[in-house]
Amino acid sequence: MNLNKNIVLLGMMGSGKSTIGFLLSKKINCSFLDVDKFIEKETNLKIHDIFQKKGENYFRDIEEKITLKLLKNKGKVISLGGGGFLNKNIRKEILKNQSKIADIETNRMYAWSDMSKVKKDLWNKLHAFKAGVKDQVTNLA
Repeated sequence: MNLNKNIVLLGMMGSGKSTIGFLLSKKINCSFLDVDKFIEKETNLKIHDIFQKKGENYFRDIEEKITLKLLKNKGKVISLGGGGFLNKNIRKEILKNQSKIADIETNRMYAWSDMSKVKKDLWNKLHAFKAGVKDQVTNLA
């Protein structure tokens, strides 16, 4: 399949973005780009180690830089990091390029008890943001 736009997968950590993205890319015969894997390669650290050793601000900065670079590609399946879509510059680039967006949902209770406070806060922000977008779209109708 020859895509002229990216397919961007959104969802929280553990929602299946990487697995679904890989399988989708094989099915439609295009490349799969996993933002988290690019971050790990760039930093030589696993994502959880980046948070522990460098902090969230460092992670968000590198996440933005790498994501914006990957979004310049065309015709790819791209898995964002769990909180990537909360970043205004990333959202703007996705929408500017008219990428197709797939929101991968998972059962919130599935891993809630195992999540750290940072992950729970991020989860709540993402869901509040998505609810606000739905309200804005509904109010336009």
